[in-house]
Amino acid sequence: MLKVEIDNGSGFCFGVTTAIQKAEEELAKGNTLYCLGDIVHNGMECDRLRQMGLITINHEEMRQLHHVKVLLRAHGEPPATYELARRNNIEIIDATCPVVLQLQKRIKKQYLSPLSSLLSPQIVIFGKNGHAEVLGLVGQTEGKAIVIEQFEDVKRLDFSRDIYLYSQTTKSLDEFHRIIEYIQQHISPEATFKSFDTICRNVANRMPNISTFATKHDLVLFVCGRKSSNGKVLFNECLRVNPNTHLIEGPEEIDPAWLKGIQTVGICGATSTPKWLMEQCRDALSP
Repeated sequence: MLKVEIDNGSGFCFGVTTAIQKAEEELAKGNTLYCLGDIVHNGMECDRLRQMGLITINHEEMRQLHHVKVLLRAHGEPPATYELARRNNIEIIDATCPVVLQLQKRIKKQYLSPLSSLLSPQIVIFGKNGHAEVLGLVGQTEGKAIVIEQFEDVKRLDFSRDIYLYSQTTKSLDEFHRIIEYIQQHISPEATFKSFDTICRNVANRMPNISTFATKHDLVLFVCGRKSSNGKVLFNECLRVNPNTHLIEGPEEIDPAWLKGIQTVGICGATSTPKWLMEQCRDALSP
């Protein structure tokens, strides 16, 4: 008989859970609520909230709105978004994750410090270009921060100038440490280098846990929206320890051929994967 286990450590992180709760509370009052960008990188959860009345908009559409309520998701937003809301009399329901909010404040403080304006140090963010969280972080520096997406990009920095390194909250801890080591080895003796470990431990701790979970099963179904940054990192870790790992967005993508000769299936997901979706995948495996 096929044994199926759902990973207890998978599913929404605190920031995503809070954002969804805020949306549900507002919609339950019968109010019209807009959300700036997908509330979570999971199409099925976005569809569920759309059916409840949540209207997803982009920045251009927000410029046309006045006297409405707009929810800012966990990823956070740059200062320009708050300024737009003020001009258009838009009420902001701010669901920015506290970890992201703290990071925004640290970067802004560094950018605005008197020393920064005198010496023009490089404020560097290890993150994905164009990702909502990264756009919010770069916005704290009026667009002047340098984004490096991967280890190789670190070589583009000017090692004769001061470097202040931060990270998107959901990036790989190991790769971040590789970047730190490279900068330490190449920075000029006259320049200052400071790194700030701003990776969310709620996310970082999932890496070793999900790795252990994936090794326990013959087949792993990683349930995740294909837009999820965090999902790609965790999926690749599952794949590394268990080559019989498949990324699926929902139960309809399960191929019965994968189950041939399989005794145990592990179901896990990203910080943007709802528990109910993993349960649907489990139920789809039942005869």
